[in-house]
Amino acid sequence: MTYKFILFDLDHTLLDFDTAEDVALTQLLKEEGVVDIKAYKDYYVPMNKLLWKDLELKKITKKELVNTRFSKLFSHFGIEKDGVYLAEHYQFYLAQQGQVFSGAMELLDSLIDSGYELYAATNGITTIQTGRLAQSGLAPYFNQVFISEQLQTQKPDALFYEKIGQQIAGFSKEKTLMIGDSLTADIQGGNNAGIDTVWYNPQHLENTTQLHPTYEVHSYKDLLNCLGKL
Repeated sequence: MTYKFILFDLDHTLLDFDTAEDVALTQLLKEEGVVDIKAYKDYYVPMNKLLWKDLELKKITKKELVNTRFSKLFSHFGIEKDGVYLAEHYQFYLAQQGQVFSGAMELLDSLIDSGYELYAATNGITTIQTGRLAQSGLAPYFNQVFISEQLQTQKPDALFYEKIGQQIAGFSKEKTLMIGDSLTADIQGGNNAGIDTVWYNPQHLENTTQLHPTYEVHSYKDLLNCLGKL
């Protein structure tokens, strides 16, 4: 077995973030008396993705992202709202969402049976990610869960992986594999840290970046087949 330690991204890799976000947003917007929920979602979702990209690029802080995204959303529709208050309510709703992709548990079972040590490595907010993992039933599969907010550094920073390595007994970069859907966070992060990577690409997206994952897979079955050949 070439690898021993597997670091898993969570959102869009194992956890169905899009569904979770949609449910939590609906609950928040209804609470705020929004009538045209679709219009608000259509503005919020791409805006939020851009804010997370800005965070990756260090253009904004996590605190700015969390505390301003909902005030920006309502401001777009001409309404002034307390962004911090809305953030707290949204986090409460999102933390209760544990939707996982079909086959995720079977995948993790297979990897554990094969002798791999599994760890979660996620950029996110601690209360949200721990809550969602608990709801999902995936938490017991991981030896440890590493969340950027707790580590005070994030993917794709090499420091994120250095801090993880310090907390895993017998850690070796050469025996570690990072699996995730994001080229700019997971694959760039692995490249920065000198760790091999798997780009989980179920949508068969074209890689238009200069980033080169060690492996690319399009399904959980692909992933198991890939690891089985190593």
